[in-house]
Amino acid sequence: MKHKTSNSNESVHNRRIFLQHLAVLGISSTVIPGCANETVVGEDNGITVETLKAAEKIAGLTLNNGERKEILERVNTNLETYNKFREQHLSYYSFPSMVFNPVSPGFKFDHEKKPLIFSKVKIQRPNNIEDLAFYSVIQLANLIKTKQVSSLELTKLYLARLKKFDGDLKFVVTYTEDLALKQAKKADQEISLGNYRGLLHGIPYGIKDLFSVRGYKTTWGTRVFEDRIIDIDATVVQKLEAAGAVLVAKLATGTLASGEKWFGGHTRSPWTKRSSGGSSAGPASAVAAGCVAFAIGTETNGSMVSPCDACGVTGFRPTFGRVSRYGCMPVSWSFDKVTPIARNVEDCAAVFNEILGPDSFDNSVVDLPFNWNSQLDIKNLKIGYHSTYFDKEKKGIPQNEDQKVWFKSRSSYIKKAFDIFTKMGFDLRPLDIQLPHKGEGIMMLVEAAAAFDEFTRSNIDDEVEDQKWPIYHRAHRFVPAVEYLQAARYRTIMIQKMDEIMKDVDVYIEMTWSTNWSTNLTGLPIVVVPCGFHKSGRPTSVTFVGKPYQEAKVLAVAKAFQDATGFHLKHPERVR
Repeated sequence: MKHKTSNSNESVHNRRIFLQHLAVLGISSTVIPGCANETVVGEDNGITVETLKAAEKIAGLTLNNGERKEILERVNTNLETYNKFREQHLSYYSFPSMVFNPVSPGFKFDHEKKPLIFSKVKIQRPNNIEDLAFYSVIQLANLIKTKQVSSLELTKLYLARLKKFDGDLKFVVTYTEDLALKQAKKADQEISLGNYRGLLHGIPYGIKDLFSVRGYKTTWGTRVFEDRIIDIDATVVQKLEAAGAVLVAKLATGTLASGEKWFGGHTRSPWTKRSSGGSSAGPASAVAAGCVAFAIGTETNGSMVSPCDACGVTGFRPTFGRVSRYGCMPVSWSFDKVTPIARNVEDCAAVFNEILGPDSFDNSVVDLPFNWNSQLDIKNLKIGYHSTYFDKEKKGIPQNEDQKVWFKSRSSYIKKAFDIFTKMGFDLRPLDIQLPHKGEGIMMLVEAAAAFDEFTRSNIDDEVEDQKWPIYHRAHRFVPAVEYLQAARYRTIMIQKMDEIMKDVDVYIEMTWSTNWSTNLTGLPIVVVPCGFHKSGRPTSVTFVGKPYQEAKVLAVAKAFQDATGFHLKHPERVR
């Protein structure tokens, strides 16, 4: 790997020490400018006692020369092992054998599979087909099943709207028009013959351009991969095709799944034409603009929450290990989740029901039932709320000015959400959620560095427009394996602490973002739904958090909120 050196005044000695660190990690070193004959360090000379001495600071060790000599042969042998791994050219989709488990010991699973119960709707075709743009999946499904609307009509409607509004909103990376028309015609033919597959049959959707689709480009939001085709269908794509859904477009993601800026532009919210949030920028913006019926995004740490909050749509992050990530760009194997984004909670439930469950590739996926019941009486559930943010002054928890402003802008909307459940008869239980985080998120960045190992060593990462992730990848090659495992052990403590906090509730309500890191770290399911609008016109949201693999409960509570409010029924005027 050609390492980027700092300014020309840096001493040759310091550069040599740094390159010795690289050598311990097995990263190819480079020339040292200014040295006689541009000396190469590490690559040809192997690991020396001096190299070990320099690397001890990273490992947190203090050895004497005798101890260094005793381990020198083993360290050099390890270097040979690293090189053997690198010669394998592992695929991005090769999952590690160590699998993250988001539950505490003794956690009880529901293994009984019950009949799915979705809301029954009877709806008539509108006079103006454009009105269908903002219908829910459940409503569209009824129209398609009763043959009042064809999948082909609906597909052409959404394709036309995508093309009409993409110029302003920048949410499309690649149109999959040929595939969509083919799938729509097939759906219509099957339905005409009485072969109705279910709620997603004939329904057009879009997918974040982290997922591969056979025959179409998969860019990951960077010009480096602008013309690349990964000729496989991601598992989610396969499952949605089996359900009869129609893929109309691959939608924008921020560069390497970061933010809302990609090589094609800056994806915007149709409410404000400002940032759509990211990195599931395109999916949330397209759903909000009535340009797809639903979309598939992802979340590692906020990539679904951010755009759903900014675009005023509903997003669902299942428990870690519910949906296969095969065919999707990895950010971090123990953090990445696939997230349905739609107009309402029940639409998300319908999509989730089709994409969950194991495949032959992602070894983290569990086989547990999802017992959705739209008629579930939530009065039998215990609901809490994240009280910490409302009691900070009383508890003496320090806040900087930015935190105070952020809290003030959202708190009134969240209090109204609490009021709604109080009026329903719930005695909301306060939960003081303050996990003692110690930087265990380093796991996420080490896994990212491993996933992009060959990309980093090849130096292609120099060409990435936004250097955020390449910098993380380089920096986190220097994290010792011992410390990664220590972070994993500490993460287990976080899971146990969250389990203890939630022991007396089924679901808790939070101000969006207030425990987002904690719930991503522990792999819990959440639902983000709109709960109002700021004076600027920007939507705001409330988040519901559930227990592992109890998605049906958290979705039911979020649905009850939507049924009582109707914020999800509001749509941006500029895209009508």
